Amino acid sequence: MRHTLKTPLLLLTLLPSALPAMAAEITIACSDGGAGDFCPELSRRWAEANGHRVNIVTTPASSTEKLSLYQQLLGSQSQDVDVLMIDIVWPGLLAEHLVDLYDYLPEEATEGFIPSLIENNTLQGKLVALPWFTDAGLLYYRHDLLEKYDAEVPRTWQVLTDTARRIQNAEREAGNERMHGFVFQGRAYEGLTANALEWVASHGGGTFVNDDGEVTVNNPQALDALALAASWVGDISPEGVRNYMEEQARGVFQAGNAVFMRNWPYAWSLGQADGTPIQNKFSVAPLPSGPEGEAVATLGGWNWAVSRYSDEPQAAADLVAYLTAEAQQKAHAIEFGFNPTRPALYEDDAVLAAHPFIGDLYETVMNGVPRPASVTRDAYPRVSNAIFNRVHDVLSGSVTPEQAVQQLDRELARLGRRGW
Repeated sequence: MRHTLKTPLLLLTLLPSALPAMAAEITIACSDGGAGDFCPELSRRWAEANGHRVNIVTTPASSTEKLSLYQQLLGSQSQDVDVLMIDIVWPGLLAEHLVDLYDYLPEEATEGFIPSLIENNTLQGKLVALPWFTDAGLLYYRHDLLEKYDAEVPRTWQVLTDTARRIQNAEREAGNERMHGFVFQGRAYEGLTANALEWVASHGGGTFVNDDGEVTVNNPQALDALALAASWVGDISPEGVRNYMEEQARGVFQAGNAVFMRNWPYAWSLGQADGTPIQNKFSVAPLPSGPEGEAVATLGGWNWAVSRYSDEPQAAADLVAYLTAEAQQKAHAIEFGFNPTRPALYEDDAVLAAHPFIGDLYETVMNGVPRPASVTRDAYPRVSNAIFNRVHDVLSGSVTPEQAVQQLDRELARLGRRGW
């Protein structure tokens, strides 16, 4: 008997034409069912190939809301979901509720991944998730507009600001009143933490909490980074950017109404789809740096895990192995442009033919900066919550960068005293 979850879930059951006597019924929590969600299709293929039944759960687009749903599910030891797609920063937080995949999978199913990602998902020798795709923040830019206005790809945030304003204003004068200079993820959620980390760290202001667990946010470089970001709103960025997640930013850029965009690699293939206004008009580059810092890309990505409360842990683990196998990751990369978690695919001819830029992103992914999740462990959701709320206050103009940084410093120090 499966426990009943009070929060309603949208389920889609995928059935093979004939079920064998030993068929398992697996429920998998995919993404939000949007254009880049390959999970339902791959789950259907697995079900048909193995004679199992698969139920698809669509989850919130916001990673913050997704985590809350998972915490409710796992905290109540619900058997409603067997396989979960988890953020790269969640393994330490959810580990006690997840099975050790080493107990269910052959050795070859857990090999061939980027080592740092396996290390990220391994706690006290327990492999709690397999990497599905990896991410690093990128700068998308309209190369046609940069060529039109004789501008170079910006290497610093200040140059981006100046270039975005110049092209935005010129395009508006030419008749496109909807043109904006720069769009990013400004809503108060995990995505803003990722953006803020890039701004602050690239200015030389650190990562909010360093590897030793020390709070480092209260410094002049962090103040400069946040002050510059706040200046974008209402100038080169729309007022509404304060409520943008990834898809809202992509929607503006893909409609042809932004010069620059910060987003993850998935947006490439969607922007290059036939009929889009920006097809073959944009490119990607590393994010800019501060005046004395270096370019920083926040490391992201998603993984597949199996709930410890699953009735069918072996079948669930088999589905995880299938989703993360080389063939499925290759299809994911070719069809949707998601960065694989297997190094071999960064040299695969078919992958590079479909998305040449993926090969150039290998070093960016390998050198991505993680959010302070490992060091803050169970406290990370509260750490991130404090970061994105205080940064959102700055973007909204309700506090100064100095006030926000001082408050954030106190909040993080208080969380640290309770013990990371």
